[in-house]
Amino acid sequence: MVSLKEAVSKSEIKSFVKFPFSIYKDSKYWVPPIIADEMETFDKNKNPAFKNADARFFIAYKNNEPVGRIVAIVNHLEINQQKVKKMRFGWFDFIDDPEVSKCLLDKVADIGREHQLEFMEGPVGFSNLDKVGVLTEGYDHIGSMVTWYNYPYYVEHYERLGFQKEKRYVENKFPSSNADPALFTKLNGIVKKRYDLREVNFKKTKEVLPMADQMFDLFNETYSKLSSHVPITEEQKAYFKKKYISFINPEYIKFIVDKEDKLIAFAIVMPSFSVALQKANGKLFPWGIYHLLKAKKHNKDALFYLIGIHPEYQNKGVTAIIFNEYYKTFKKKGIEMCYRTPELEDNIAIRQMWKHFDPKIYKRRSTYKKYL
Repeated sequence: MVSLKEAVSKSEIKSFVKFPFSIYKDSKYWVPPIIADEMETFDKNKNPAFKNADARFFIAYKNNEPVGRIVAIVNHLEINQQKVKKMRFGWFDFIDDPEVSKCLLDKVADIGREHQLEFMEGPVGFSNLDKVGVLTEGYDHIGSMVTWYNYPYYVEHYERLGFQKEKRYVENKFPSSNADPALFTKLNGIVKKRYDLREVNFKKTKEVLPMADQMFDLFNETYSKLSSHVPITEEQKAYFKKKYISFINPEYIKFIVDKEDKLIAFAIVMPSFSVALQKANGKLFPWGIYHLLKAKKHNKDALFYLIGIHPEYQNKGVTAIIFNEYYKTFKKKGIEMCYRTPELEDNIAIRQMWKHFDPKIYKRRSTYKKYL
């Protein structure tokens, strides 16, 4: 028989965070989070997402052994401002036992009904900068620090319980050699001259920070029309600056500004930390930090994390400026393979942006939805 326990204390939250380490300990493809970082994400006093959302953490037990976990999330911004009566759930992991997955999802459904919500959807996080989607294809590829990995049986559990695919995401990759400079070098100069634009490059993280708020504002503006978008709040901007910007090699951040120095486009690329995180195995010390710093400076794989272009400048060739800058940086750094984080399958604008690089889909993932 399966029993549920709500994780409330610090030690219980730590048990919640560490649960996947048990079921993925023999996986070559799962990328473990840094335990301390994950616990901070769930700390109501540190993560500003809790100012607009409630979250409850549940661990499933069978024969006194942990066998599953789930976070139930009520996002009040989404419900009250956007009028989307959605019960969110995420960080959903479980052994291959239908009784376990049903028990966890039933608990989320009960909470959704208590809040008079109309449907539940997951796996998702608090915002668009959190991980999203259950993997449906590409199980034999290593994960990343910004995605969830899961075994194939997860999908069978969703479908058996009457969930339907809601949002579909794809992940693409292409060798950097596909980035033929002839495709964007000439256009780069034409677009800059026509719209009076210039690129901004960085050498130090402290140079990025004064413009980071503009970047998050532009992110909200760029993605506001997507069905999955929940705006980033002022508190979250400060939190994400602290959490992410220091992780990124500043040379991999590119801004485009107009003649008044207003930000009209940005792109963030990260070196792949996947192998380094596997070596760290959840711990920064004593050796985890060494592996991460090494990956930050010496890496042949680049992960395109975010690209945002102001609506007024979309479809005007601004990407040529961005790609021209990355071509120079990647050539200098010896980057060999480029990966893209999950993108909505129906985001045609994104597909058009990358078409000349001959990208190949190597993973697919989805969120699943069920009416309450």
